[in-house]
Amino acid sequence: MELRHLHYFITVAEELHFSRAAERLHISQPPLSQQIRALEDELEVKLFERTKRQVHLTEAGKVFLERSYGVLSQLEQAISVTQQIGRGEVGQLAIGFVDSATYTVLPEILRVFRSQFPAVELRLHEMTTAQQIQALHHKQVDIGIVRSAISESGLSVECFLQESLVLALPEAHPFSAQTQLSLSTLADELFILFPARMGPIFYEQIIHSCQQAGFRPKVAQEAVQMQTIVGLVAAGLGIAIIPASMQNFHRSGVIYRPLQEQIPKTGLYLAWRQHDSSPVISAFLSLARKTAQWESNRND
Repeated sequence: MELRHLHYFITVAEELHFSRAAERLHISQPPLSQQIRALEDELEVKLFERTKRQVHLTEAGKVFLERSYGVLSQLEQAISVTQQIGRGEVGQLAIGFVDSATYTVLPEILRVFRSQFPAVELRLHEMTTAQQIQALHHKQVDIGIVRSAISESGLSVECFLQESLVLALPEAHPFSAQTQLSLSTLADELFILFPARMGPIFYEQIIHSCQQAGFRPKVAQEAVQMQTIVGLVAAGLGIAIIPASMQNFHRSGVIYRPLQEQIPKTGLYLAWRQHDSSPVISAFLSLARKTAQWESNRND
């Protein structure tokens, strides 16, 4: 039995007239009649009672019609779901992210993705860059959003957003009255840094910038989360150089100041397994790029 036999049968059952059914199907009547007889022979049951003037469904025909509708409905659903999966509209997506990403473009990316792909189940995991690398390798997350341009076998990494670095100071700091600060004036300050082992590139970027200004920063404390770093600054334990988006983290006791030097910007990077061709992943990557570009153009 082929799918077209069901279409032929349903059309005749709806019309109860072979000529009209043949017209709907755009075939001639004799072949249609032959196909219906062949179907009855295969099923070994009569589906229609035929007279010269009328065509009626048998009791078996009525049951077969009901079940045929069900088969076609399930087939249509299967086709629809398959097409949605192929477009990345259905499935699950596990995303790892560094905490600082929540103060920049990530919330907007998630909002837009949720509105465009409501049938995709998002699973979000706040992790350091190092943790995300391991999670990607172990297939615990599908996409990572990290602060370092990592070079890792089996992973693709792409910068999708760049932002400036700013200085976070305790509100009562002697430099708080200044609107802009030079790195060279900070040589005697205590710094709160992100650990090198967690984000070596970001760490080295800050160390190198300070060395270019003539000193190596004195480290008072290290902290894994950017919110923690800002909190320690508020407590007066030191100063910190952080991504500009962290200014969206409203913490009392902290002020932010731009730096005079044109130090390199920090990047936010997408990371994913190189050979993972999941349409859901591709859809998220594409949307993240577009949303970040839109946000960058809006802020320029």
